[in-house]
Amino acid sequence: MNEGAQFVATSRDILLQNQITVKIGTNFLEYRKLLRDERPQQVLGAPFDPDMHSLNDKNAFWLIARDAAGLLMHTQASRLINLDQQSLSGYMIKKFRDFPPAIPDIDLKRSRYRASPGANRITGRVVYHGEVWMGDTGPYRGTGLSTVLARYGIHEAMCRWNPDFIFGFMARTVAFKGFAERMGYMHNEPGAVRWYRKGSDRPLEGFVSYLSNEDTRYLLEMPVVDVVETPEQRPKAA
Repeated sequence: MNEGAQFVATSRDILLQNQITVKIGTNFLEYRKLLRDERPQQVLGAPFDPDMHSLNDKNAFWLIARDAAGLLMHTQASRLINLDQQSLSGYMIKKFRDFPPAIPDIDLKRSRYRASPGANRITGRVVYHGEVWMGDTGPYRGTGLSTVLARYGIHEAMCRWNPDFIFGFMARTVAFKGFAERMGYMHNEPGAVRWYRKGSDRPLEGFVSYLSNEDTRYLLEMPVVDVVETPEQRPKAA
């Protein structure tokens, strides 16, 4: 990807300055064990469970980042879905229960999916982008590194598959904090999914966030240094 060449070079410089290392893999048995050991507070999501899906180097990858001490600070994963001529909305009407949030006691029977306008237009080869998690980043908090890491994964998906669209689901509470924009998603449509927990009548609403191929190329041409604070820019402690 010519559009991403400068992005990758700049991102690597920023990660190096912050002493952050990134690893990308396609063995989801390894990824699941890693999460059990180092991210026990959030289990592996169903869309990337190797017991439920055939995941390999042709159709999926995961990405993790570690801080200077070697501690896990970030995860994400992507999976290719070939919709052919079917729309994402048509696919999700039947399949949305395969993409639940990673929380216990989801009542799949009461939960529902509502086709948003964008989902009716999304078709072809699409990438589901999920597993996005940021740990207690300490000195990195507020520096914009979540932006770099999220777009690093988006760039990897583009290089591997050059998809027509990239999409994900995002909890309303997280979307309202502007996380979708920090990740780089240009389209965010509310009310796409409503998840119910067993014994509760209060739904958990999810947005569908997405990028077209053209959107993604535009995004990756944008200077990352405009949204990330480098170590030299941080205020010195008194």
